[in-house]
Amino acid sequence: MAASPYAVALGRLRSDFPAFFSPETFAQLLATRDLDALLQFLESTPYGPEVNQARATHQGIALVEIALNRTLIRRNHLAWAATPFAGRAAVGAYLRRWDLENLELIFASRLEGRTVSETDDHLISSRERPAGLAGGVLTLDDYRALLEQPTVEALASALVRFGYGATILPLVEEFRRTRDIFPLRFALEADYYRTVLDALKFFQGDEGIVRRFVQSEIDVRNELVALKGKLAELPFDRVAVRFIDGGTLARSTFEEWYASGGLPALLDRIGSTLAPPAPLADVYRASDGLAEVEAILWRERARAEFARLRSFPLSLSVIFAYLLRAELEWRDVRRIAFARLYGVPREKVEPLLVVPRL
Repeated sequence: MAASPYAVALGRLRSDFPAFFSPETFAQLLATRDLDALLQFLESTPYGPEVNQARATHQGIALVEIALNRTLIRRNHLAWAATPFAGRAAVGAYLRRWDLENLELIFASRLEGRTVSETDDHLISSRERPAGLAGGVLTLDDYRALLEQPTVEALASALVRFGYGATILPLVEEFRRTRDIFPLRFALEADYYRTVLDALKFFQGDEGIVRRFVQSEIDVRNELVALKGKLAELPFDRVAVRFIDGGTLARSTFEEWYASGGLPALLDRIGSTLAPPAPLADVYRASDGLAEVEAILWRERARAEFARLRSFPLSLSVIFAYLLRAELEWRDVRRIAFARLYGVPREKVEPLLVVPRL
């Protein structure tokens, strides 16, 4: 029997998994007193080379973001390089999420009139390597050129040559009237998920597990949209237009949940689909907000997906398990860094982390 093409990928990525932060490492990171101490700690970790590379030109939170972003892209590139030919369409489509993240940042920058230098450091890119790798279409130079566009309308027009024009150009006239950037961001997000799910249509037999992985992300996103809508006391029709199609939970399910009562009732309905450590309504009351509930939803999703992905190691799943672990660490370390920047105490930020409690 021929060896699985993913055996090599498993070997290449398994050797890098120990480089991810353990719960003990996160505890040390949380114990740092300020940004300088956090950066000093990062120097002895896999983020160290990027910290040292950028230290001559950057400092503070900009230096942290550059180190985190470049390490994330390096890890994404490792996963991409380890992906056999048969899986590259799916992995490439998934990695376009960083194009999406950067474009949202650029649109917000244009709307708020921020300069190129104020935005450039926050782009998720690794020097001259494209942020989306082979899956994305935009290089760092492309991002900088987009940042130089004088208006949001000019930016939308400039995106035509990168394949995003059909998604956002029909919305430019509405933006001129409302100055609301949300429809542009939503259109890009919806197009992204459609593209990823299309790339995961069955042809080899191992795409189903990863398709479920993407659908669970859509489900959590839609759950959060519903919760924030209920918190704002919006009618369901105002909330439903912000749902992304393609998840496992239908809009009709959300409509039923939404009509079941107030926010605690909706939290109970959502909690019934998972096994949270405490009733979500109790977490909401104790924390006086949705931030900790959101962390629990992403944490429970990650726990379930890691278990599912690791059950199929010689398949496309190994690539996505690695990519998920890299992204979760990036988000958690970034959250700690901003907590240090603004003086948020450890006991406030710790419940919002995902990786240490997996």
